[in-house]
Amino acid sequence: MLRPNILFLMTDQLRWDALGCSGGWVNTPNLDQIAKEGVRFANCVTTSPVCIPARLSLATGLYPHNTGIWNNMNHTMPVDTPTWMQVIRSVGYRTSLFGKTHLHPHHGDLRDREGLMNSYGLDDVNEIGGPRASARVLSHMTADWQQKGVWKEYQADYAERFSNCPHVVRPSVVGLDNYADVYVGQQAKKYLADYQYQQPWFCWVSFGGPHEPWDTPEPYASMYKPEDMPPAIQPPKMDNLSLPTNELQKKIQRNTPISAEEAQRLRADYAGNIKLIDDQIGQILETIRLRGELESTVIVFVSDHGEMNGDFGLIYKSNFLNGAVRVPLIVRTPKTVEQKTSQRVNHSPVEWIDIGPTLVELAGGSINYHQNGKSLMTSLSNPDVEHRSTAISELDGEIMLLDQEWKIVLNKNGEPYLLFDVQKDPNEINNLVVNREHRNIVIHLRLKILERLMSARTKR
Repeated sequence: MLRPNILFLMTDQLRWDALGCSGGWVNTPNLDQIAKEGVRFANCVTTSPVCIPARLSLATGLYPHNTGIWNNMNHTMPVDTPTWMQVIRSVGYRTSLFGKTHLHPHHGDLRDREGLMNSYGLDDVNEIGGPRASARVLSHMTADWQQKGVWKEYQADYAERFSNCPHVVRPSVVGLDNYADVYVGQQAKKYLADYQYQQPWFCWVSFGGPHEPWDTPEPYASMYKPEDMPPAIQPPKMDNLSLPTNELQKKIQRNTPISAEEAQRLRADYAGNIKLIDDQIGQILETIRLRGELESTVIVFVSDHGEMNGDFGLIYKSNFLNGAVRVPLIVRTPKTVEQKTSQRVNHSPVEWIDIGPTLVELAGGSINYHQNGKSLMTSLSNPDVEHRSTAISELDGEIMLLDQEWKIVLNKNGEPYLLFDVQKDPNEINNLVVNREHRNIVIHLRLKILERLMSARTKR
């Protein structure tokens, strides 16, 4: 059987609506073309709206309540952990990684841990830290910066940002050619252009952007005007409601709200970074086309979590509102290209851990260890099917459940503090959890959460 090459594209902190095909406020022609030739999953949620637990879940197919990793912390995924990357390699692929994984702590020299990455199932590795970690962590990229004399400037810029105003909008001091997302894109492009192994290739390109800080380099920094950006959602304050203690309420009360004007500036810079990444993806796709392999290549695009960018007066992630928990997901295969039907969108709840089983099935393999992901293959042939009836996400002991009608969030004591009608209130402005007429709905959804938790226990 002729196996397709696989291109797995990933971003960090890209919200669900920040593509041309999903929100319309960012120009992303290359990703829009992938969506046109594939299926876009409009209601994909991350299993955790923060880096480390989300990425660990992606690799293992396990939820935070299975792994015990509930937030960003120093954690190294054990070398004997079964992963879908290992399965893809075992069926005859040469696997590669360019960019960020965060499957082990970002400290020291990442080049010393290539053996660890090999054990996870990745043969050829050029790993970088995230934007913050790259101010202190050695990698092939930061060693290059050091040789060019720009790493000290980068470190000084970061120190100044986070000692004064972390959300300042200012172009990166390393410039366009050295910018992390350009580095990752160009390294992947060169690898694929030079690829000569007999095995089909699996290439994971994991961009560090558009993760904060808002440091998009020129000319992308000036590409979008703040006044053209969609306004941030400014609903009533959460502390006006009689709610049980919860992490979102603490976050809102703890932080100075981002103003509407600041949010517009952040979004303009953010959009520029996304356009930069889309252009890098375009160059990678052109390289594959020149190899004569584009039509026969599987392409999957996703992000680990979103970015609030001023919604609710918040920045960053670490909550269960749409800006943080919903992520873009596009799957394009040789068969979906042949179907010649554009704008295929699946509206069913989907979890980002469904990517691993999907990639394995597309590679011709099968997963024989316990995990909770569910292959998207049926939805690729019929986007109207219900992939999941519910999707869950977890953070700091709290849990969210989404179905096609409702979103509910429970705090770590199991008490509900958010309830949204997702059809009538897509911007999540009206929290219905304290309304007595919705009491039966809350009871019903809590039972659904219990069912999901029981079905997703780690099997020994």
